[in-house]
Amino acid sequence: MITLGELSPPVAHALERALEGRALSVEECEPLCRTTGRELFALGFVADELRRRQAGELVTYVVNRNINFTNVCVKSCHFCAFSRDHRSEEGYFLSVEQVVERALEARALGATELCLQAGIAPGLGGDYYVDLCRALKRAAPELHLHAFSPEEVKYGARLAGRSFRDYLTELRDAGLGSLPGTSAEILDDAVRERLAPGRISTAEWLEVIRTAHGLGIPTTSTMMFGHLETDLERLRHLALLREVQEETGGFTEFVPLAFVHTEAPLYAKRLAPGVRPGPTGNEVLRLFAISRLMLGASIPNLQVSWVKEGLREAAWLLSCGANDLGGTLMNESISTAAGAGHGQFVTPRELRRTIRDAGRIPAERSTRYGILRRFDEPSEDGDDALDRVDDADARFGSYAALTRSSEDRFVLVREVGKKARAARR
Repeated sequence: MITLGELSPPVAHALERALEGRALSVEECEPLCRTTGRELFALGFVADELRRRQAGELVTYVVNRNINFTNVCVKSCHFCAFSRDHRSEEGYFLSVEQVVERALEARALGATELCLQAGIAPGLGGDYYVDLCRALKRAAPELHLHAFSPEEVKYGARLAGRSFRDYLTELRDAGLGSLPGTSAEILDDAVRERLAPGRISTAEWLEVIRTAHGLGIPTTSTMMFGHLETDLERLRHLALLREVQEETGGFTEFVPLAFVHTEAPLYAKRLAPGVRPGPTGNEVLRLFAISRLMLGASIPNLQVSWVKEGLREAAWLLSCGANDLGGTLMNESISTAAGAGHGQFVTPRELRRTIRDAGRIPAERSTRYGILRRFDEPSEDGDDALDRVDDADARFGSYAALTRSSEDRFVLVREVGKKARAARR
């Protein structure tokens, strides 16, 4: 048994204050970023205790489908291996009809959420994202639309000539249920300039998020870490998220996203001095635990991305502050393109097995963390349609297949905009 008295004074001080329920400052958390050995175990133990107090013993997941409807992008983010230039032979664009077809298949398989994110494609009309929401809600009104990063909102608003508020209002009225809090990376403009020149700025990201929350549109929050940032920049990112949450209450969860370096140009081409090949295992454990200490009182849901970490690591992170395993996804292209090797789909049964192996209780949730089903005993699992899928690529398609498909090839014309305008008429 480790006692606080055996730890270094700065670490013991921070952990003691956390257990007392106090909000830790960036300065108090900084020594925790260097913990190893027994001190790291103590940090994980405290994070797990706070998780128990703040989120309970349930570990949740959502049955969802991820649709990256185009990989064509006008941005050139150094960390992204997913995007393609509009001239690329590997650029694809799914039609509205194809997106709707995938949504209907997901609904038939028990999904409650559709997650839409894509490249920033040239040639779109200003109302494209709005029209896509309308088409999906007409076809599958039961599905929650969790769609469009702040970067996409910024792009759509600019194309439409509207303010963030007016554009988000249109999206909400068209059926948008929530926004992914992606495109955050590290909320520090000096880091962002090295990571992705021309990307949405910190101030703009915060404006989109605060505006969405003010309109009743909840969002997730994220951090991509393990590339160019320092410990201090990570902590300041967390403090900024906490500040927003205390102001708006609109974040549903926080999701740390480990940088996948294998195919990322940032690392493969050494586009910035000092770039690292993702975080170490101990860095991941520390960040999850520190996130629970800094954010748990205001953002109680801490999600593990099994796409980034794999289910084995995810099970351990459930003992370091996490209480959610994300979604079934069905399709995943962005991490896969960067070299992540954990697949694009996991069955609900696999998620429940991972949760039980960590000594916790599985529960299926809604996007907003309402509990839909608890599975207190393995005998309650049943036999869901998704549990019978044994070859995700064959059933749902893959990113590699999309990039090779001549039928889905992106063509830089105004046909997308023309079809959207025709549909509105």
